[in-house]
Amino acid sequence: MTSLRPDAGQEGSHAQGAYEPDGTFEAAVERLADPLNDPLPGPHASPWFPAETGQAGAEASRTPVTAAQAPVEAPGEWYDPEGYQRDWYGQQRPGAAPASGADEATTVMPGLGTAIPGPGPTPTPVKEPAEASPPAPSDETIGLRTADTRAVSGREVPDSSTTAPGILPTGATGGRAERRRAAKGRGRRRAEPERVAVSGAAGPAAPMSRLEARRAARAAKDSPAVVASRVVGEVFITFGVLMLLFVTYQLWWTNVRADQIAGRETHKIQDDWASGERSPGVFEPGQGFAIMHIPELDVVAPIAEGISKEKVLDRGMVGHYGEGKLKTAMPSAKQGNFAVAGHRNTHGEPFRYINKLKPGDPIVVETQDAYYTYEMTSILPQTSPSNVAVIDEVPPGSGFDAPGRYITLTTCTPEFTSTYRMIVWGKMVEERPRSEGKPDALVG
Repeated sequence: MTSLRPDAGQEGSHAQGAYEPDGTFEAAVERLADPLNDPLPGPHASPWFPAETGQAGAEASRTPVTAAQAPVEAPGEWYDPEGYQRDWYGQQRPGAAPASGADEATTVMPGLGTAIPGPGPTPTPVKEPAEASPPAPSDETIGLRTADTRAVSGREVPDSSTTAPGILPTGATGGRAERRRAAKGRGRRRAEPERVAVSGAAGPAAPMSRLEARRAARAAKDSPAVVASRVVGEVFITFGVLMLLFVTYQLWWTNVRADQIAGRETHKIQDDWASGERSPGVFEPGQGFAIMHIPELDVVAPIAEGISKEKVLDRGMVGHYGEGKLKTAMPSAKQGNFAVAGHRNTHGEPFRYINKLKPGDPIVVETQDAYYTYEMTSILPQTSPSNVAVIDEVPPGSGFDAPGRYITLTTCTPEFTSTYRMIVWGKMVEERPRSEGKPDALVG
């Protein structure tokens, strides 16, 4: 390191000629590149000398200042790069000219604190702006002010769980260690809210004892009456849903299925007739042998042997009373009562509207050999299910007084019940062979 210029009057000093002409020493000092005084040019990783951007910052770092303008170091952490930059460069501006003074200016070497007297160019005074900018606040004052504003009711807010990112917690001084601790605490789990006292007073409430906690849990549970009412309600709801499904099945789905089965059976009977197979005259229970037409009600239903509910009636077909004591005559018989039964509701309901038949309305029974046409004569709106006399050869109450060729239709009444039976009677008016074509009742 080069020593300062010695005085001329001292003994043992060097001759003046070594520094002649005047200004040689100052020029040497200006060309001096001392790492203790001058910041390194360009970007570097030193924590003491942060990199300056632009040419203006480099020029400002090399501008000498006078002793009056020398910065006063503020107390702080010597390793803080931001504080160092603010204290060192806070009073200088890039490109500012040296301050004016006497013919011989005093140059202060940064970092040494020693003035070098000597002649030099007269510096131009620095013009201050109209409104002086406020001094830059320090990190410590910011931390203190933040701590004051974050105080709530005399209690400090938790540092990490209740502060937003970038805000120092209560009581932080703004040092590097405090900032690190605050940054580490941001990822912690949020603190649970404090319980408020029952009396409404500020401050945390005392935790409940084990007995109090049990009582509170017992009070929160439902009473047996409430549980029982819920169970009963769920049972009724389930029962209601099941009833709704059952009604839907009975009133809608049974008709769909019965219509499908009856339609297939009708086509089967017609196919057997078309194939030329002769009827044996005696049919097995459930076997279809004829087709009934009621033009006024738009009814076309197959007739099967027997009145079995599962094998005949529930399949959408009309059953013939042909077994045991209830056996009746066939349509081809020269004398007798051809009696049949059918559902009025559900399962195809072929006799749903037979109560709307009027005297003279045709009822046609189609067999393999002929068409048998009957005319409706009378109706019995209601009778007991045990009254089997309605299917006799000469039914009482039908208006017939002598044997003949009759037809009897039986069904349940009232609708959707089987309490009573409804009876409709008719007498044959025409027997037409199939070779002669369909009767007028089916052609019109």
